[in-house]
Amino acid sequence: MEGPALLRVPIFPLAGALLFPRTQLPLHIFEPRYRAMVRDALASDPVIAMVQPKDEQDPPSLFEIGCLGRIVGSEELEDGRFNIVLEGIGRFRIAREAEVETPYRQVDADLGGFADDVEPDPLASIQRAELEREAKRYADALGYVVDWEAVSRLDDEMLVNGIAQIAPLDVGSKQALLEADDLAARADLVVQFMQFQRMAPGGADGPETLQ
Repeated sequence: MEGPALLRVPIFPLAGALLFPRTQLPLHIFEPRYRAMVRDALASDPVIAMVQPKDEQDPPSLFEIGCLGRIVGSEELEDGRFNIVLEGIGRFRIAREAEVETPYRQVDADLGGFADDVEPDPLASIQRAELEREAKRYADALGYVVDWEAVSRLDDEMLVNGIAQIAPLDVGSKQALLEADDLAARADLVVQFMQFQRMAPGGADGPETLQ
């Protein structure tokens, strides 16, 4: 019996940086090994895998689940640094790390098991209303100025994943959001994390861990 089809991809381990299908993530690339990664990707298949590190070792251990991103915008600066924009393709699970000679790490990625990434079901109206209500409270606690009329026009996926991307949560909470089974489960987690952080000692000024 054959195993799942795997895709070998370069990885960019970056704590706190989440990418979801159909969202975009701007990145500034300055380390030499990741400059090489971007150059190689742009010269062939412009796909990079975003994954969070579990620790601060060099090299760090990695969470098993990340998200593939296609480079849809790039600018090489005079000193060799890059500004790029990734657009999410789909989540993956690391099957194994590849033994490669490139200065950056590569993994064999299993893209199976993430059916909700194709076209997630919309949220129930009551869940959408709760999400918007808690987002307003959270933004007020952080002192954010938000165009709520524009927010109300976002579809469910863009709203949930947008909050997950920008909320100043700890790495573990971010990873839980990425790994949520479907959009409804992620929306529930987003609401819980916003409520917890808003009511934690010190307010919503910085990352708090919800275990």
